[in-house]
Amino acid sequence: MKVGIIRFPGSNCDRDVFHALELAGAKPEYIWWSKRDLSDFEGIVIPGGFSYGDYLRAGAIAAITPVINGIKDCVKEEKPVLGICNGAQILAEVGLVPGVFTENQNAKFICKWTELKVNSTRTPFTSMYKKNEVINMPIAHAEGRYYTENLKKLHENDQIILSFESENPNGSMEAITGVCDEEGLVCAVMPHPERASETILGSDDGLKFFSGMIKY
Repeated sequence: MKVGIIRFPGSNCDRDVFHALELAGAKPEYIWWSKRDLSDFEGIVIPGGFSYGDYLRAGAIAAITPVINGIKDCVKEEKPVLGICNGAQILAEVGLVPGVFTENQNAKFICKWTELKVNSTRTPFTSMYKKNEVINMPIAHAEGRYYTENLKKLHENDQIILSFESENPNGSMEAITGVCDEEGLVCAVMPHPERASETILGSDDGLKFFSGMIKY
């Protein structure tokens, strides 16, 4: 499976995602923000980092780059798209997932391992987990607090895919830290599965995110 990894000025988790995708058996390739045609790729991952220095707000400038049109075309073609941390902020900014990821409740950058509950297994990225399974992945963000005005709709459509289990470190609504679109093919998560892709890192719970994408 050929998977594109989007690169913006300020992306810093692209190499980690590349390695995790290789571990899962994919054929990753970097894509710069200026590329419009993504038709050669079977899936897309938008990695974490600080695109354009998070000026204005996280993901705001990345949201108006040419590659976003290519990502939207991939969504129309029902290809899986995963946004991690800054990638999640970008997907929310362009409206490909509901809600927003805004400033943490304590207004500080948080970097720590967290326990997460897998709320939905209907997406390619969570299909290899069990519903309500508790997994471990790290977070690293200053703007990860999830908010939406359509919480009822999220529950009705099974669009909440991850939530914090033992604590709510950033003050997210209902401890939500991962959501998907109505079809379940576009997922935005604040935790970093690529940083939990090998036991030497402390956990390999995140590898299934990429293995599930390839299986799909």
